[in-house]
Amino acid sequence: MKHVQVIVMTCLFATVMLVLQSSESVQTFIQQAKQHSTNVPASSPFHLDIPSAIKANAGWSKLQDQTAMLQEQIMLEAEKRRIAPINARLDRVWKAIPGYNGVEVDIEKSLALTLERQSPGQLHLIMREVPPAIGLDQLGSHPVYKGNPEKPMVALMINVAWGEQFLPKMLSILEKENVRATFFFDGSWLKKNVPTAQIIKDKGHELSNHAYSHKNMSQISRDLAYQEIYKTQQLLEKELGVNNVLFAPPSGDFNQATVDIAREQKLRTILWTLDTVDWQKPVPSTIVNKISTRVEPGSLILMHPTSSSSEALERMIKVIKNKGLQLGTVSEVISTNRVPKVESAEQ
Repeated sequence: MKHVQVIVMTCLFATVMLVLQSSESVQTFIQQAKQHSTNVPASSPFHLDIPSAIKANAGWSKLQDQTAMLQEQIMLEAEKRRIAPINARLDRVWKAIPGYNGVEVDIEKSLALTLERQSPGQLHLIMREVPPAIGLDQLGSHPVYKGNPEKPMVALMINVAWGEQFLPKMLSILEKENVRATFFFDGSWLKKNVPTAQIIKDKGHELSNHAYSHKNMSQISRDLAYQEIYKTQQLLEKELGVNNVLFAPPSGDFNQATVDIAREQKLRTILWTLDTVDWQKPVPSTIVNKISTRVEPGSLILMHPTSSSSEALERMIKVIKNKGLQLGTVSEVISTNRVPKVESAEQ
């Protein structure tokens, strides 16, 4: 409450100065304030002894009453506006579901700002996000298939192990639509195409791990599974300077050991909510129709750099935006941050 106290003192000082300008008590108060600002380190708590002449003045009582009234009004408004955070949870079908921040009024900052602005009849409210008590990390070792259903954001996850001829067109569309996607790279592809991956990174997209040689992770030894993830992680770090935190198993094939091995390497295992099945070369309009009818808040949409997806991409994005959903990276979708972000925003 130090900021509020300073503002209250400032308002009080202006009030009583008009009445007590020649008062010995006020002169003492001024001298004390000067000494405090000169001699006390900046890190020390703010404290001044308020002279009894000031405390006895009507301005002091009026300011106290005004502050109490404003605080009560802000607290009442805070009750109306509070949205409780949502804890991460385990679902029988969708496995780990991320949590979602709540939102509440920062009463102390709102009171300080309202006193400072002195706008009659108007409260100046500062909102802040409130994290859930339980996050994904506390759920243990589980894959993630989707974001929180209360968060109006979806992600395009583009697995790249082949089809680089269609990447330029897809990147051009993403740039035109101001969309950032998450690209999961097969390590053997990445090793031969670092310059292309660098272009993707430079355009602001998220780069992540899709193992090294597109093996079915559930059918290989633990040591080999570890190396499949590790080798691609090393390429991302050393060749591209990427501090990656996500792993998408090739073909969506995994077992519990796969998830555990990824977690040992500080990676979260990511699957998908909607599959374009673009490797089967569907007519682009069928992909658009699927997205139109099935996309929802939190959806992770799987695609590849194929002819079908490159032709469908622009219409997919427009369909998603027309539903009032934002597009972000996978990391953004599964984070607890609210959409739109409200931290410290005046309402």
